[in-house]
Amino acid sequence: MFTSIAITSVFVLDQDEALDFYVGKLGFEVQDDVDMGFMRWLTIALPSEPQRQLVLEVPGVPGGAEIAAAQRDLLTRGALGVACILNTEDCRGTYEALRAKGVEFTEEPQEQPYGIDCALRDPFGNHVRITQPAQGPVEITQADKDRWSGA
Repeated sequence: MFTSIAITSVFVLDQDEALDFYVGKLGFEVQDDVDMGFMRWLTIALPSEPQRQLVLEVPGVPGGAEIAAAQRDLLTRGALGVACILNTEDCRGTYEALRAKGVEFTEEPQEQPYGIDCALRDPFGNHVRITQPAQGPVEITQADKDRWSGA
């Protein structure tokens, strides 16, 4: 059946600004940049995983201006969910390196049962988490569940 996930869409409002952020600051590389007439097909990937790509997509469907406007509104409010979770071997070091490049974080690195992670939003409101996975089996306690749910 299926062997992998190849491409995931990330909605952005400006593809050039998205390139500045994802390529210039986060270290992705451009895979495809094709003018298809009705849209620009723009994919990026991490150098270590060129087969797993993100398509930086401007909201819109042919003839769907109202839907595109609603998508843009939700995007800028940060209401479209997690864009991606990026793994690293050194969450704190990655956090410091990205802060030095001007990346703004919504959460500083924190110890979690599953490892160390932090969070940021891209210039369009997409959520991005950076995680240094824990080594070995992970045990989630009831206290962890309560903390995450706000109980």
